[in-house]
Amino acid sequence: MTINSHVTTFAGLPVVAFDPEGELPDDPAAVAWRVETEDFEAPPEEFAGLIEALITRVPEGQIRALVLGEWGSTYEVGPPIELLISLAPRLSGLRAIFVGDLTYEQCEISWIHQGEITPLLTAYPELEVLRIRGAEGLVFEAAQHASLRELGFESGGLPAQVVRAVGASDLPALQSLDLWLGTSNYGADSTVDDLAPILSGERLPSLRSLALCNAEIADAVAAAVATAPVIARLDVLDLSKGELTDEGLDALLAGQPLTHLSRLDLHHHYLSAEGQERLTAALPGVEIDLSEPRESDESDGRVFRYVSVGE
Repeated sequence: MTINSHVTTFAGLPVVAFDPEGELPDDPAAVAWRVETEDFEAPPEEFAGLIEALITRVPEGQIRALVLGEWGSTYEVGPPIELLISLAPRLSGLRAIFVGDLTYEQCEISWIHQGEITPLLTAYPELEVLRIRGAEGLVFEAAQHASLRELGFESGGLPAQVVRAVGASDLPALQSLDLWLGTSNYGADSTVDDLAPILSGERLPSLRSLALCNAEIADAVAAAVATAPVIARLDVLDLSKGELTDEGLDALLAGQPLTHLSRLDLHHHYLSAEGQERLTAALPGVEIDLSEPRESDESDGRVFRYVSVGE
Protein backbone atom coordinates (compact mmCIF):
# COMPACT_ATOMS: atom_id res chain seq x y z
CA MET A 1 0.00 0.00 0.00
CA THR A 2 1.17 3.48 -0.77
CA ILE A 3 -0.18 6.63 0.82
CA ASN A 4 -1.74 8.31 -2.19
CA SER A 5 -4.09 10.84 -0.64
CA HIS A 6 -4.13 13.38 2.15
CA VAL A 7 -6.27 12.96 5.23
CA THR A 8 -9.71 14.51 4.87
CA THR A 9 -10.48 14.52 8.59
CA PHE A 10 -8.22 14.91 11.60
CA ALA A 11 -9.05 14.98 15.28
CA GLY A 12 -12.72 14.70 14.38
CA LEU A 13 -12.61 17.78 12.16
CA PRO A 14 -12.75 18.19 8.38
CA VAL A 15 -9.41 19.23 6.91
CA VAL A 16 -9.32 22.55 5.04
CA ALA A 17 -6.25 23.66 3.10
CA PHE A 18 -5.25 27.16 4.12
CA ASP A 19 -5.22 29.70 1.31
CA PRO A 20 -3.79 33.06 2.38
CA GLU A 21 -6.03 34.79 -0.15
CA GLY A 22 -9.11 32.61 0.26
CA GLU A 23 -12.17 33.07 2.42
CA LEU A 24 -12.27 31.63 5.91
CA PRO A 25 -15.03 29.20 6.90
CA ASP A 26 -17.83 30.59 9.06
CA ASP A 27 -16.37 28.81 12.07
CA PRO A 28 -12.55 28.61 11.83
CA ALA A 29 -12.46 26.49 14.98
CA ALA A 30 -14.56 23.76 13.35
CA VAL A 31 -11.87 22.68 10.88
CA ALA A 32 -8.36 21.26 10.93
CA TRP A 33 -6.07 23.60 9.00
CA ARG A 34 -3.76 22.01 6.46
CA VAL A 35 -0.64 24.09 5.83
CA GLU A 36 1.93 23.29 3.15
CA THR A 37 4.08 24.89 0.50
CA GLU A 38 3.44 24.24 -3.19
CA ASP A 39 7.14 23.95 -3.99
CA PHE A 40 8.66 20.81 -2.51
CA GLU A 41 11.98 22.64 -2.19
CA ALA A 42 10.54 25.82 -0.70
CA PRO A 43 12.78 27.64 1.81
CA PRO A 44 11.81 27.53 5.50
CA GLU A 45 10.73 31.18 5.33
CA GLU A 46 7.89 30.29 2.96
CA PHE A 47 6.32 27.79 5.33
CA ALA A 48 6.83 30.14 8.25
CA GLY A 49 5.06 32.84 6.27
CA LEU A 50 2.05 30.60 5.71
CA ILE A 51 1.78 29.81 9.41
CA GLU A 52 2.08 33.50 10.24
CA ALA A 53 -0.65 34.35 7.74
CA LEU A 54 -2.94 31.71 9.25
CA ILE A 55 -2.42 32.97 12.78
CA THR A 56 -2.94 36.55 11.66
CA ARG A 57 -6.21 35.84 9.85
CA VAL A 58 -7.85 33.39 12.25
CA PRO A 59 -9.03 34.89 15.56
CA GLU A 60 -6.92 34.02 18.57
CA GLY A 61 -7.78 30.68 20.13
CA GLN A 62 -9.72 29.49 17.07
CA ILE A 63 -7.00 27.31 15.52
CA ARG A 64 -7.82 23.93 17.04
CA ALA A 65 -5.94 21.52 14.76
CA LEU A 66 -2.97 21.77 12.40
CA VAL A 67 -2.04 19.34 9.63
CA LEU A 68 1.49 19.96 8.36
CA GLY A 69 2.09 18.86 4.79
CA GLU A 70 5.09 19.80 2.67
CA TRP A 71 7.31 22.20 4.62
CA GLY A 72 10.11 22.24 2.05
CA SER A 73 12.69 19.53 1.26
CA THR A 74 11.00 17.05 3.58
CA TYR A 75 13.23 14.33 2.16
CA GLU A 76 16.24 15.88 3.89
CA VAL A 77 14.98 18.59 6.27
CA GLY A 78 13.00 17.95 9.44
CA PRO A 79 9.74 19.73 10.29
CA PRO A 80 9.59 23.24 11.76
CA ILE A 81 9.21 22.07 15.35
CA GLU A 82 11.04 25.08 16.79
CA LEU A 83 8.69 27.37 14.86
CA LEU A 84 5.64 25.66 16.37
CA ILE A 85 7.17 25.87 19.83
CA SER A 86 7.87 29.60 19.45
CA LEU A 87 4.27 30.17 18.36
CA ALA A 88 2.69 28.30 21.28
CA PRO A 89 1.61 31.48 23.11
CA ARG A 90 -0.29 32.58 19.98
CA LEU A 91 -1.80 29.12 19.41
CA SER A 92 -3.54 28.84 22.75
CA GLY A 93 -6.45 26.88 21.31
CA LEU A 94 -4.35 24.27 19.51
CA ARG A 95 -5.33 20.75 20.56
CA ALA A 96 -4.20 18.54 17.67
CA ILE A 97 -1.08 18.37 15.47
CA PHE A 98 -0.30 16.06 12.52
CA VAL A 99 3.28 16.37 11.29
CA GLY A 100 3.94 14.91 7.84
CA ASP A 101 0.69 14.38 5.94
CA LEU A 102 2.47 13.69 2.66
CA THR A 103 1.56 11.36 -0.20
CA TYR A 104 4.10 9.09 -1.83
CA GLU A 105 4.23 11.46 -4.79
CA GLN A 106 5.44 14.21 -2.46
CA CYS A 107 7.77 12.07 -0.37
CA GLU A 108 7.84 8.35 0.36
CA ILE A 109 7.09 7.63 4.01
CA SER A 110 10.56 6.17 4.58
CA TRP A 111 12.14 9.37 3.23
CA ILE A 112 10.22 11.85 5.40
CA HIS A 113 12.65 13.50 7.78
CA GLN A 114 11.45 14.15 11.27
CA GLY A 115 13.35 15.32 14.34
CA GLU A 116 12.98 15.74 18.09
CA ILE A 117 9.22 15.67 18.61
CA THR A 118 8.97 15.61 22.41
CA PRO A 119 9.31 19.39 22.94
CA LEU A 120 5.92 19.82 21.28
CA LEU A 121 4.34 18.13 24.29
CA THR A 122 6.11 20.50 26.64
CA ALA A 123 5.14 23.56 24.62
CA TYR A 124 1.50 22.49 24.33
CA PRO A 125 0.41 21.05 27.71
CA GLU A 126 -3.23 20.95 26.58
CA LEU A 127 -2.51 19.07 23.34
CA GLU A 128 -4.88 16.13 22.91
CA VAL A 129 -3.83 14.56 19.59
CA LEU A 130 -0.32 14.11 18.15
CA ARG A 131 0.35 12.17 14.97
CA ILE A 132 3.68 11.79 13.20
CA ARG A 133 4.34 10.32 9.74
CA GLY A 134 7.86 9.26 8.82
CA ALA A 135 10.73 8.10 11.01
CA GLU A 136 13.96 9.22 9.36
CA GLY A 137 15.79 11.13 12.09
CA LEU A 138 12.83 10.77 14.45
CA VAL A 139 13.57 11.21 18.14
CA PHE A 140 11.02 10.82 20.91
CA GLU A 141 11.95 10.88 24.56
CA ALA A 142 9.93 9.60 27.51
CA ALA A 143 7.44 12.27 28.49
CA GLN A 144 4.78 13.17 30.99
CA HIS A 145 1.62 14.71 29.59
CA ALA A 146 -1.73 14.94 31.32
CA SER A 147 -3.93 15.85 28.34
CA LEU A 148 -2.82 13.70 25.39
CA ARG A 149 -5.62 11.36 24.29
CA GLU A 150 -4.29 10.08 20.95
CA LEU A 151 -0.71 9.37 19.87
CA GLY A 152 0.32 7.87 16.57
CA PHE A 153 3.57 7.15 14.72
CA GLU A 154 3.21 6.09 11.09
CA SER A 155 6.34 4.64 9.52
CA GLY A 156 7.85 2.00 7.32
CA GLY A 157 10.36 1.32 10.08
CA LEU A 158 9.92 2.70 13.59
CA PRO A 159 13.12 2.93 15.68
CA ALA A 160 13.16 0.89 18.87
CA GLN A 161 14.18 4.03 20.75
CA VAL A 162 10.80 5.57 19.95
CA VAL A 163 8.91 2.44 21.02
CA ARG A 164 10.80 2.28 24.30
CA ALA A 165 10.23 5.99 24.96
CA VAL A 166 6.49 5.61 24.45
CA GLY A 167 6.48 2.74 26.91
CA ALA A 168 8.38 4.82 29.45
CA SER A 169 6.05 7.81 29.13
CA ASP A 170 3.38 8.69 31.66
CA LEU A 171 0.24 9.41 29.63
CA PRO A 172 -2.72 9.01 32.00
CA ALA A 173 -5.32 10.38 29.56
CA LEU A 174 -4.15 8.43 26.48
CA GLN A 175 -7.03 6.48 24.96
CA SER A 176 -5.57 5.58 21.56
CA LEU A 177 -2.02 4.51 20.65
CA ASP A 178 -1.07 3.73 17.06
CA LEU A 179 2.42 2.38 16.26
CA TRP A 180 3.35 1.35 12.71
CA LEU A 181 6.34 -0.84 13.56
CA GLY A 182 7.45 -1.47 9.98
CA THR A 183 10.20 -3.62 8.53
CA SER A 184 13.92 -3.95 9.14
CA ASN A 185 14.49 -3.00 5.50
CA TYR A 186 13.49 0.53 6.46
CA GLY A 187 14.94 0.82 9.93
CA ALA A 188 12.60 -1.12 12.21
CA ASP A 189 14.61 -2.68 15.01
CA SER A 190 12.19 -3.08 17.90
CA THR A 191 11.36 -6.41 19.51
CA VAL A 192 8.47 -7.59 21.66
CA ASP A 193 10.65 -6.87 24.68
CA ASP A 194 10.55 -3.19 23.72
CA LEU A 195 6.75 -3.40 23.69
CA ALA A 196 6.51 -4.93 27.17
CA PRO A 197 5.92 -1.67 29.10
CA ILE A 198 3.14 -0.71 26.67
CA LEU A 199 1.55 -4.15 26.91
CA SER A 200 1.63 -4.00 30.69
CA GLY A 201 -0.56 -0.91 30.54
CA GLU A 202 0.79 0.41 33.82
CA ARG A 203 1.45 3.92 32.51
CA LEU A 204 -1.57 3.93 30.19
CA PRO A 205 -4.58 3.56 32.50
CA SER A 206 -7.06 5.08 30.01
CA LEU A 207 -5.99 3.15 26.91
CA ARG A 208 -8.91 1.72 24.94
CA SER A 209 -7.52 1.39 21.40
CA LEU A 210 -4.12 -0.12 20.58
CA ALA A 211 -2.56 -0.55 17.15
CA LEU A 212 0.71 -2.46 16.83
CA CYS A 213 0.52 -2.75 13.10
CA ASN A 214 2.42 -2.76 9.81
CA ALA A 215 4.77 -5.17 11.57
CA GLU A 216 7.33 -7.51 10.10
CA ILE A 217 7.30 -9.20 13.53
CA ALA A 218 3.50 -9.54 13.54
CA ASP A 219 3.51 -13.16 14.72
CA ALA A 220 5.73 -12.33 17.69
CA VAL A 221 3.57 -9.30 18.48
CA ALA A 222 0.43 -11.44 18.41
CA ALA A 223 2.02 -13.94 20.80
CA ALA A 224 2.97 -11.13 23.19
CA VAL A 225 -0.48 -9.58 22.97
CA ALA A 226 -2.07 -12.92 23.85
CA THR A 227 -0.97 -12.63 27.49
CA ALA A 228 -0.67 -8.83 27.80
CA PRO A 229 -2.45 -7.26 30.79
CA VAL A 230 -3.50 -4.18 28.81
CA ILE A 231 -5.67 -6.18 26.41
CA ALA A 232 -8.44 -6.78 28.94
CA ARG A 233 -9.33 -3.08 28.99
CA LEU A 234 -9.24 -2.50 25.21
CA ASP A 235 -12.22 -1.95 22.94
CA VAL A 236 -10.16 -1.99 19.72
CA LEU A 237 -7.08 -4.05 18.84
CA ASP A 238 -5.30 -3.45 15.56
CA LEU A 239 -2.66 -5.90 14.27
CA SER A 240 -3.27 -5.03 10.63
CA LYS A 241 -0.98 -4.25 7.70
CA GLY A 242 1.65 -6.75 8.83
CA GLU A 243 2.98 -10.22 8.15
CA LEU A 244 0.56 -12.10 10.42
CA THR A 245 0.34 -15.84 9.71
CA ASP A 246 -1.47 -18.76 11.29
CA GLU A 247 1.42 -19.08 13.75
CA GLY A 248 0.57 -15.70 15.24
CA LEU A 249 -3.14 -16.42 15.08
CA ASP A 250 -2.71 -19.68 16.98
CA ALA A 251 -0.87 -17.85 19.75
CA LEU A 252 -3.52 -15.14 19.84
CA LEU A 253 -6.39 -17.58 20.15
CA ALA A 254 -4.56 -19.65 22.77
CA GLY A 255 -4.19 -16.63 25.02
CA GLN A 256 -6.65 -14.59 27.02
CA PRO A 257 -10.22 -14.13 25.81
CA LEU A 258 -10.78 -11.45 23.18
CA THR A 259 -14.57 -11.62 23.17
CA HIS A 260 -14.80 -8.26 24.98
CA LEU A 261 -13.37 -6.41 21.98
CA SER A 262 -15.71 -4.40 19.81
CA ARG A 263 -13.29 -4.51 16.88
CA LEU A 264 -10.26 -6.55 15.81
CA ASP A 265 -8.45 -5.25 12.74
CA LEU A 266 -6.26 -7.75 10.91
CA HIS A 267 -6.55 -6.49 7.34
CA HIS A 268 -3.54 -7.20 5.10
CA HIS A 269 -2.63 -10.59 6.54
CA TYR A 270 -1.23 -13.99 5.56
CA LEU A 271 -3.81 -16.17 7.29
CA SER A 272 -5.09 -19.36 5.75
CA ALA A 273 -8.78 -19.70 4.92
CA GLU A 274 -9.07 -22.25 7.74
CA GLY A 275 -7.42 -19.84 10.15
CA GLN A 276 -9.83 -17.07 9.21
CA GLU A 277 -12.77 -19.39 9.79
CA ARG A 278 -11.46 -20.41 13.22
CA LEU A 279 -11.02 -16.78 14.22
CA THR A 280 -14.50 -15.80 13.11
CA ALA A 281 -16.01 -18.74 14.98
CA ALA A 282 -14.05 -17.94 18.14
CA LEU A 283 -15.16 -14.29 18.25
CA PRO A 284 -18.79 -14.23 17.08
CA GLY A 285 -19.63 -10.87 18.63
CA VAL A 286 -16.53 -9.00 17.50
CA GLU A 287 -16.28 -6.93 14.32
CA ILE A 288 -13.28 -8.46 12.55
CA ASP A 289 -11.57 -6.98 9.50
CA LEU A 290 -9.96 -9.76 7.48
CA SER A 291 -9.82 -7.88 4.19
CA GLU A 292 -6.79 -7.80 1.90
CA PRO A 293 -5.59 -11.39 2.39
CA ARG A 294 -2.09 -11.89 0.99
CA GLU A 295 -0.15 -14.85 -0.40
CA SER A 296 3.46 -15.51 0.52
CA ASP A 297 6.04 -15.42 -2.26
CA GLU A 298 8.59 -18.19 -2.63
CA SER A 299 11.92 -18.12 -4.43
CA ASP A 300 14.84 -20.52 -4.19
CA GLY A 301 13.29 -22.21 -1.18
CA ARG A 302 12.80 -18.93 0.69
CA VAL A 303 9.47 -17.45 1.77
CA PHE A 304 8.86 -13.73 1.44
CA ARG A 305 6.14 -11.64 3.08
CA TYR A 306 5.70 -7.91 3.21
CA VAL A 307 4.22 -5.25 5.41
CA SER A 308 1.64 -2.98 3.83
CA VAL A 309 3.68 0.24 4.13
CA GLY A 310 7.45 0.03 3.71
CA GLU A 311 9.17 2.51 1.46
